[in-house]
Amino acid sequence: MTAGPLAGIRIIEVCHMLAGPYCGMLLADLGAEVIKIENGDGDIARRTGSHSVGAHNVYFASLNRNKKSIRLDLKHPSDRRRFEELVAVSDALITNLRPQAIRSLGLTYEALRHVNERIVCVALTGFGLNGPFSEYPAYDYIIQAMTGVMMLTGRPDAPPERAGYSIADNTGGMTAAIGLLAKIIEGRGGQVDVALYDTLLSQLNYLAGMYLTTGEHPERMPDGAHPFFVPAQIFRTRDGHMALFITHDSFWRIFAERIGRPDWIRDPAFATMEARSRNRERVLTEIQSELVKKTSDEWVELFRPEGVVVAAVGTMADALGQEHTAARNMIVSIPTDAGMLRLVGNPIKIAGMTESFRPPPLLGEHEIPRERLRP
Repeated sequence: MTAGPLAGIRIIEVCHMLAGPYCGMLLADLGAEVIKIENGDGDIARRTGSHSVGAHNVYFASLNRNKKSIRLDLKHPSDRRRFEELVAVSDALITNLRPQAIRSLGLTYEALRHVNERIVCVALTGFGLNGPFSEYPAYDYIIQAMTGVMMLTGRPDAPPERAGYSIADNTGGMTAAIGLLAKIIEGRGGQVDVALYDTLLSQLNYLAGMYLTTGEHPERMPDGAHPFFVPAQIFRTRDGHMALFITHDSFWRIFAERIGRPDWIRDPAFATMEARSRNRERVLTEIQSELVKKTSDEWVELFRPEGVVVAAVGTMADALGQEHTAARNMIVSIPTDAGMLRLVGNPIKIAGMTESFRPPPLLGEHEIPRERLRP
């Protein structure tokens, strides 16, 4: 296997910005032929930010490598016929336009089934194709705000905060890819409806389950603390911060021994998960008083070989420069006429597949010969 498990699958992408293009790029990285339909000046992502390598905008490149680009105006009759010729020989369509635009442009399964009964149409929208919010405008920020994610993020004594990256858009893209592939595996055409709103709600899983079952509201915790486990949060060290996550009592005993506090194993206020949760403030205060005595790296070197879950809190640059990142082939270099595009690689690693990365397409760069458009 070298071409990827999705080789032979053709996907049309009528998308812009982030969620839809990220979905399409994941599929293209795995071998699918992804054809991006653009109109006018193309995807607004082509003009987002000020960083570029020659003709390639970095924001756009990070979401659109390995694709092809065709310019079509879906409102123009001749371009619409050309589009439907492409639909006739494609496996799926992804769009992340507003529901009204999806329907008016005829990008639903009902509008396209007469062309290809086996086409899978994926609508990736803010709030779904139906429901009272369906036509509301939505970006990642809005979805984080409306699902409670912002209210759960940050310090208890500070205003709500957004997650540090576009969590709704990215996870929505992944969810849409799963829905698309599920229908292709089924072998039947149809409509897939994925909402960013629903996707983030589903990721609240155990927090939402706690509230729905007991009525108890999850609270924003100091230092990013986990609501159920103690200790599981960020701690200060002599030179910065570290994340520590201890669940099982067996790991607590190892932690207590290695930190030099075997008395914590015997103390009934510390000895069990239930006791530590009940005595959270005391436990955390005493742990913090010990952790400031060494640097983050010193603690990591002490605890990690023993299986204790711990890490220094680092920057994105730290992560991108890690030896492990390189070993996982998570940084890819794509040559262009103007130099190298360096991007984050595909997280899905498949045995026997040789990864291949091409530059993102220039606007309207590809024209598919008509013979390839025959069923």
